[in-house]
Amino acid sequence: MTAPIMTRPEAPSKGASSPASAPAPGAALPRKRRTNPYSWLTESLGKGVAHVFLIAWAVIALFPILWGVFSSLKANDEIFASPWAMPEALQWDNYVRAWNEADIGRYFWNTIVVVGGSLIVTMVLGAMVAYVLARFQFRLNRPIFYLFMVGMMFPIFLAIVPLFFVVNDLGLLGTHLGLILVLSAYGLPFTVFFLVGFFATLPESVAEAALLDGCGHAETFFRIMLPMAKPGLVSVGIFNFLNLWNNYLIPLVLNPDPEKYVLSQGLASLAITQGYAADYGALFAGLVIAMLPVLAAYLAFHRQLQGGISLGALK
Repeated sequence: MTAPIMTRPEAPSKGASSPASAPAPGAALPRKRRTNPYSWLTESLGKGVAHVFLIAWAVIALFPILWGVFSSLKANDEIFASPWAMPEALQWDNYVRAWNEADIGRYFWNTIVVVGGSLIVTMVLGAMVAYVLARFQFRLNRPIFYLFMVGMMFPIFLAIVPLFFVVNDLGLLGTHLGLILVLSAYGLPFTVFFLVGFFATLPESVAEAALLDGCGHAETFFRIMLPMAKPGLVSVGIFNFLNLWNNYLIPLVLNPDPEKYVLSQGLASLAITQGYAADYGALFAGLVIAMLPVLAAYLAFHRQLQGGISLGALK
């Protein structure tokens, strides 16, 4: 006969529960967390309402654009006879008349020059000012920053008359250069305010390493720090482009020469002249030509715009 094998009782593991760890008699047991059995229904209803709202908003935003595009491809009689119907025959000559006879082509190139020059000046100066205010501490740092914030809140209507006399005294009234300088100054406060937050959160060690390697402050800014702030630059650049492209009041006052009209002025003039001439097809074609660069810019950079805004909100 074999002797019975005696097994040694295993010691309880550290994570295992033991009678010693059991709650003492009379102690309050932990309360179970109640779950809402209808939480899934509430969440589904919330998502459904949000989707319905977004779809309705998209329809409201897209309907005028599509209606303008379809109207630009109709004849004048068709626009009034069936304004909500699809065009029977595509009238591409409306765009030819708008570009050549209504001078939309000249207004378009004038706008490219003015908006392009203003955007370059605004972005370069705004990025440099924002970098200095975000990375360097000096006595007038905060007052200068608050001065730019006041510039954002100051209504342009109060400054339009003094601007007229200043530009006129400088001999820049009715010139592209005068319009570029004023529009650049108009967009500078928002650019500085938007970019200060981006430059303030960039790692200081990168700039210090560049300075130790022999880079000056200007080289560190243009070669190191400016590319790191690309999301903020793209976002504020799109906002400035839209604002400059659609600006009407400043060109109306400071650009009286019809040969140098920008698109906003040209479209207003076209609405009057072509309205009396009953050439609404050319008028809608001019509106579509003015919308195309804005839509193209958004479609090309909408991901960078959303990413830059989200990054700026987190920072």
